[in-house]
Amino acid sequence: MLPATHPATIPRVRRRRWALGAAVVAALALVVAITGTAGHVRACFAALADVHWAFLVALGVLSALHYVLAGITLRAVAEVATPLGETILVQFTAAAANRLTPSGLGAAAVNTRYLVCRGTDTVRAVTSVAVMQVMGAVADLLLLLAIAALSPGSGGTLGLLASRAVEAAGALPVAPALALVAVVAVIALVCGGRVLRSRAAAHALARVLAGCAGLLRRPGDLCLTLLASAATTLVMAVALAVATLAVPGTGVAPADLWIIVTAYMIGSAAGSALPSPGGVGGTEAALVATLTAVGVAAGPALHAVLLFRALTYWAPVPFGAVAARRLSPMTERGI
Repeated sequence: MLPATHPATIPRVRRRRWALGAAVVAALALVVAITGTAGHVRACFAALADVHWAFLVALGVLSALHYVLAGITLRAVAEVATPLGETILVQFTAAAANRLTPSGLGAAAVNTRYLVCRGTDTVRAVTSVAVMQVMGAVADLLLLLAIAALSPGSGGTLGLLASRAVEAAGALPVAPALALVAVVAVIALVCGGRVLRSRAAAHALARVLAGCAGLLRRPGDLCLTLLASAATTLVMAVALAVATLAVPGTGVAPADLWIIVTAYMIGSAAGSALPSPGGVGGTEAALVATLTAVGVAAGPALHAVLLFRALTYWAPVPFGAVAARRLSPMTERGI
């Protein structure tokens, strides 16, 4: 294996940098396209002059806490002990990788590689990361149910968002909408049937189920996994609430915290369903839609979402690049 400073690796490093730069430019172009025109983006930058900057410190702290909790989650799921500080650095690197790949594949690859370098065999490392994803979905569902049960306002938010979704669906032409649903259903059935008939997919599913069963036999790790995973989502939801408080004109008060938290969970889930790197474009549009559905004006909602994504999504990327350089000697030894 060639060291990172070997001349033969320089073109590869340059290609990665160009790929990262191209991804950033494409993401910005997608956001501009979704928000309408460049004039809206210029208005967003102009609105930054009126932002309550005291809230930005809280946004930075919440963003960092998100990665700390992600590191705790990985340590709880993994069957090998890893240093906490090092695992947190890996999460920053995983976040940077996620900006180039859809559906969290970059983060999964980085976490898998890290566990392998820490002595876990490849199959077990892949299984651990898959179990982490499954438990994350379970934790988010439990968190949403808990918020809806504990806060009457959030329960009303769920109904409001559902009614707005029904109204939006009713505004669509019936025939094209039914045709689109039919096409998607056929594709899902065909692809799903092929995957289910695949022996490799069956083995992978069996390994993931075995990994989940193994985690169930470790109650302490199971509870820590669910709590830390739910906390990562809750921290980001609170960060969106802080961003709406920071932007004038949103009409959001501290008493509306749970309403914004619920809107974030619905909007982020809808946005991440799109197969774009990190849900770029779709997540912003979905979050703006959910904020406007709960009564925030469209302009301030867009400003708040872009501020939120800038500080919690894009700002950690340079830290991920620095963390990758610090972790590279370990990965070189693990190869």
